[in-house]
Order: sequence, then structure tokens, then C-alpha cells
Amino acid sequence: MNSFNETPTEAHLENYNYIFADETYKLLTFTIGSIGVLGFCNNIIVIILYSRYKRLRTPTNLLIVNISVSDLLVSLTGVNFTFVSCVKRRWVFNSATCVWDGFSNSLFGIVSIMTLSGLAYERYIRVVHAKVVDFPWAWRAITHIWLYSLAWTGAPLLGWNRYTLEVHQLGCSLDWASKDPNDASFILFFLLGCFFVPVGVMVYCYGNILYTVKMLRSIQDLQTVQTIKILRYEKKVAVMFLMMISCFLVCWTPYAVVSMLEAFGKKSVVSPTVAIIPSLFAKSSTAYNPVIYAFMSRKFRRCMLQMLCSRLTSLQHTIKDRPLSRIEHPIRPIVMSQSRTDRPKKRVTFSSSSIVFIIASHDTHPLDITSKCNDEPDINVIQVRPL
Repeated sequence: MNSFNETPTEAHLENYNYIFADETYKLLTFTIGSIGVLGFCNNIIVIILYSRYKRLRTPTNLLIVNISVSDLLVSLTGVNFTFVSCVKRRWVFNSATCVWDGFSNSLFGIVSIMTLSGLAYERYIRVVHAKVVDFPWAWRAITHIWLYSLAWTGAPLLGWNRYTLEVHQLGCSLDWASKDPNDASFILFFLLGCFFVPVGVMVYCYGNILYTVKMLRSIQDLQTVQTIKILRYEKKVAVMFLMMISCFLVCWTPYAVVSMLEAFGKKSVVSPTVAIIPSLFAKSSTAYNPVIYAFMSRKFRRCMLQMLCSRLTSLQHTIKDRPLSRIEHPIRPIVMSQSRTDRPKKRVTFSSSSIVFIIASHDTHPLDITSKCNDEPDINVIQVRPL
């Protein structure tokens, strides 16, 4: 959000003025680290479930996987640079890394919001116009989404605006504060094409979906059992995607508002604290969508439970089928009587499978379990096996 400043050299580190307090940097490190771990784990689970279970391989779920892929890439690329910067309490990378950080975060963020627009349109043509999309349509939509996102994020690399360090100096983004007419025009069209238009498409599609479902429920002649089931399913799916969009808007609207404040002359209002909070909200969107899939989509939930149960079952079978090594303990004496002429000599021994009592009438007889009882009539051996 401001011009890129080179990382301070080692000679000037002692005089470097940190923006936040040490406790604030620790809190930011924990927050961004948690977002990265949750985003990676949740999205990788969605991708594994889609690739493993055939019943999840539908055109709609293919669009959902496209969101998970973009969110996973944010967790792997966009979060790591910010995490290291929070640990070091400043941006420690060079200008090329700053450009990559701003480019990747913008690219994957646009892919997510445009895919959500594609999902809204897919639900719209399915519910309102009773048409079902196929895989070629889904693949074409994904291809257009990525090309559209690359066009907007590649323009700053060609000179229409640029990627620079933000106010909090923990990450990079577009140069929102530039007053150059060339840069200001890009910001205006960027906000229009990558935020307001997709949000308008989603509002229009889901508004018509909810209106259509409400009208169908009001027609008494269509209230058959099958129709009611279809309407319930369509409404549930619409509510799920509506929650996805709401979470996305909650995460990205503060960032868009702060960016517009800085772009249109309110730079003094945007302090480092005001700038870092919307940035964290935006990155946290990578961990929200998979949670919605798990708790709102019955198919995803059942497949996830099936995968977990199969893992536990295989682990139990592995433990049960593993042969147990038999440990033979040497026979050792426990209690031995005093050597007296008028009393028999006794010894109690045990092994891993039994307890043996050996009684001899004379001290000359060896007290050994291997002794033959038939050869020694004065030796009595009693062996007790546990139940």
C-alpha cells in the first residue's frame, strides 16, 4: 500500500524502528501461522475426498475443488512470507519476492471470488432454468476464470500499476496510494471488475434462486413428495453457497474498504494497525470454505467420515494381525527353605506359562525342573498352570 522500501542492512538493524510492539508481533505470528495450517489441512482434505470418491466427482464439486486449490496455494505461498516477516518483525525479502507475494495473493484471491460467481451462476441456471451443467462446461468455466485472473494480476507486471510493500510492512499488494493517473485508473477498474461485478452477479443469482424456490412452494398443485424433496435439496445447497459467499465477503470487504480509503484520498486514516487487520481477514478466508463443505454438504461429510473410519479400521486390523513375540523368561527361584536334615527341601519356581513346586526329601537331590521324576522317587514335582 506504499512504495517499496528495501530491507534494512545489518548495520542499521539496531536503529530500525519496528511498527508494532513485541507482543503484537507474537500475536500476529500465531494468527497467521494458525491460518496457514488450517487452510492447508482443510483444503487438502477436500482435494483428497474429491479424488478418492467417485460420487463426489460432479461439475459443481469440480468448481469447489478449484476454490480449494487456490486457497491451498495461498496457504503455501502467500501466508509463508507474511509469517516469516512477523517472526522477523519486518519484511526481510527482496523486491522480486515482494512482487511475487503481491502477484500470487491477488491471483488466487481473484480465482476464489470468480469461482464463487461461477457457482452462483451454476445454481441459478439449475434451479431457475432447470438446466444441468456438465463437465465440459465446468472445465471451460475454470479455464476462463484463471485466464481472467491472470489478465488482471499480470497487468501490474507490464506497467499498469505495480506491486509494492504495504503499510504494515509484512506483505505486499498493489500500490493503492499512488496518485498517478495510470495507477489510479487501474485501481478503479480492478475494484470494479474483481469485486463489485462478481458480488453483483452472486446477489442477482441467489436472489432469483430464493425467489423461485419461494414461488414453487406456494403452488399447491406441485406439492408432491418428489417435488418437495427436490425443493428441500435445492434450498439447502443454495443456503450452503450463500454462506460461502457471506464468509468471503466478510473476509474481503474490509480489505476492499481500506484499499479504497487509501486509493481515494484518505491515506491518513489507514494506519498500520488498520491495514493489518483486514489483511489477516482476507487470508483467513482460505480456512473457512472447507469447514462449510464438511458441515453443510452431506456427501462431503459422509465421505470424510467413511475415510476416517476406514483408516481406523485398517489400523485396528494391523494391530490385531501383528504377531506377538513370545517372551520366555528363565526359571528362577522365588522361595527356598533352609537346609535342614529333618525337613524336606523345597523350591518354588515359575515360568511364563506355569508355576512349579519341587519337593525333595534330601539335600543331595538336585532341585531342577528338568529332573526325571521316575528316576528320583524321593522328588515330588507339582506344576500349576493358570486358567
